[in-house]
Amino acid sequence: QVQLVESGGGLVQPGGSLRLSCAASGVTSDWYVIGWFRQAPGKEREGVSCISSSDGSTYYADSVKGRFTISRDNAKNTVYLQMTNLKPEDTATYYCAADSDPFACIRPGTVHYWGQGTQVTVSS
Repeated sequence: QVQLVESGGGLVQPGGSLRLSCAASGVTSDWYVIGWFRQAPGKEREGVSCISSSDGSTYYADSVKGRFTISRDNAKNTVYLQMTNLKPEDTATYYCAADSDPFACIRPGTVHYWGQGTQVTVSS
């Protein structure tokens, strides 16, 4: 049973930073993609950033390139999303997710495993 547990959300002012963490367990596949998706009220869920378990290759949505950084600690089975220069439009519920689909980050509708989500609010 795959379990993904997020932490680190909160309220931050524009221009501020947050780090999200995702502790993963039960992933038995030798190869998978794990990453972060977000959904704002009234909008579709979108892939923000993903990282592959094998070679560490990464994907970033255009809207977060240069501001967000995804990383992983294999010893802790944890994936992080460092978010800097946050903007009000980054406000959303952020979900950690995993799948064996290499294109999972751009096809959120096909992702099999999801965390419960953590709220990020960027507001002054």
